[in-house]
Amino acid sequence: MDNKKNKKENRNFEKVLNSVSTHTTAPKWLYLVMVLLYIVANVLTSSSAGGGGTLKVGGFALPTYAFAGIFSAMGNLCIVIIVVFFGKLGFYTALAGLLVQFPMVLNGIIIHHNLSSLPGLFTNLLTIITIIALYINNRKIDKYQRRIRDQAITDDLTGLPNRFACTEFIESLIKENKPFTVVSIDINNFKSINDTMGHTAGNEVLNEIADRWKSVADSGTSGTLDFVARTGGDEFILIIRDYRNEDEMLKSIRHYESVLGNRLTIDDCDLFISASFGGARFPEDADSCDSLFSYANAALYEVKRKNSSEHILMFTPDLLKIERTIEIERKIREALDNDTLFYNLQPQFDISHKLRGFEALARMKDSDGKFVSPGEFIPVAEKVGLIDRIDACVFRKSAEFIGKIIKETGADITLSVNVSVRHLMKNDFIEELKSIIAASGVTPDHLEIEITESIMIDSAEKALNCINDIKNLGIKIAIDDFGTGYSSLNYLNTFPADLLKVDKSFIDKMNSSDSSKKYVAAIISIGHIMNFEVISEGVEEPEQLETLKSIGCDFIQGYIWGKPLPPEDARELIMNSYPAKTA
Repeated sequence: MDNKKNKKENRNFEKVLNSVSTHTTAPKWLYLVMVLLYIVANVLTSSSAGGGGTLKVGGFALPTYAFAGIFSAMGNLCIVIIVVFFGKLGFYTALAGLLVQFPMVLNGIIIHHNLSSLPGLFTNLLTIITIIALYINNRKIDKYQRRIRDQAITDDLTGLPNRFACTEFIESLIKENKPFTVVSIDINNFKSINDTMGHTAGNEVLNEIADRWKSVADSGTSGTLDFVARTGGDEFILIIRDYRNEDEMLKSIRHYESVLGNRLTIDDCDLFISASFGGARFPEDADSCDSLFSYANAALYEVKRKNSSEHILMFTPDLLKIERTIEIERKIREALDNDTLFYNLQPQFDISHKLRGFEALARMKDSDGKFVSPGEFIPVAEKVGLIDRIDACVFRKSAEFIGKIIKETGADITLSVNVSVRHLMKNDFIEELKSIIAASGVTPDHLEIEITESIMIDSAEKALNCINDIKNLGIKIAIDDFGTGYSSLNYLNTFPADLLKVDKSFIDKMNSSDSSKKYVAAIISIGHIMNFEVISEGVEEPEQLETLKSIGCDFIQGYIWGKPLPPEDARELIMNSYPAKTA
């Protein structure tokens, strides 16, 4: 890459950063106008001072020399404006203009004995002193502004531009509407350097990395026009321009990666540094500064998450899903650590609308108090292995509530709790159940564990042993979402369950499809043949309710008779459902 081109681009960057300064140079046309006015004012001053005529103003006859002071003041005003707005050029122009007048004024005083010019002489001397003071003061202000600007745009440790400067530069590139790539960089395992060698050594490492990358950017050895900034900690930003295709751009990133491969010696210790790179392209991936940063970071986080030998990744839309998963996982862990997960209770009724009990449903808010949908956080919890902790938290809290209210009211209700396959298959699950029962005071006959039929496929023998242990405690077993999985009648025949739950997807289509209605009727019939009771989930319409009554469903759960309730509303429902026992 031609060094002249890099120097030109550096000047362009300086121009962008200079725009951050509050002091700006006035337009050139104003300079020319002020100089011209100054010359005119001096000519008029000279001619009026030496004139002997008079001028009538408002009926009064005034001598022309009386106007010399006015024109002189106008000239001095032009001089002051030039000095204030045009820096060094303005100062030397003003100084030259004032000094040129001295020989003419002295000539008039000494040779022609024109003592009327004495005030003009002293005025010029005072004006020179004024413009010198103005110029010196402006220089101080400019230095101060430049120092403030440098502090605002420069990273104190490395001397590289900081995030603010980087943002300003990206905004300027977006206005130019030319392709460029923003690369977010993170030094791998940098924390271990700080932990083992100390922060001073860590700072030396960052300075060395900054020097190497700045050298590449300034010399153009990467083959592209580059800009390097440090945005904090061990995080850097690289902006790549002037590439013909993606291969050239990736080649440039690999060049920056390769210069880290050279041995780095700190305190007589040889270190081998590597970094991860995530890139986003303008305008293909994003057309705003914030989005470019966000998408580049999404690519970077995915690189670090994979922890593979490939350290470079460009943004793709799929990464947003991964980033969202990571964000939801963080919120789940935060809620679990702070014990802020809570639950709602959705009522279950028999077909005559008598309260059977409640299903406990996990609910979550983030740290800002916003609800996170169960449809979003439950799948993530299952994927990252946190679902068992959620199950246990909801089970413990809801059992405490139900145990307390049964003790207070004597209500004959059942608490139904979902348990994931992962949770059920834990070796200490039965001990966990016993601990919850003991702590909550709820008796086993008021508890029901919901499991999916897929457990019989995953590990039938272990599952049956665990389910038998649960049954031996006196807890009921419900098969959740029946009909959506394997549904082997052979397994079902040996499954020690008490209840089948018909999935909402079948209830939704039941009255619009004759085959769906027959399928639901068949599930209910099979359940009854095997001595299971049957509950239908997601019942929302009167027509669905009537159909379920006609085909012999035992229990109903759904919005038609009850939405999920906070504990205080569930308490009120129990009080209303068991008035005799609570009186």
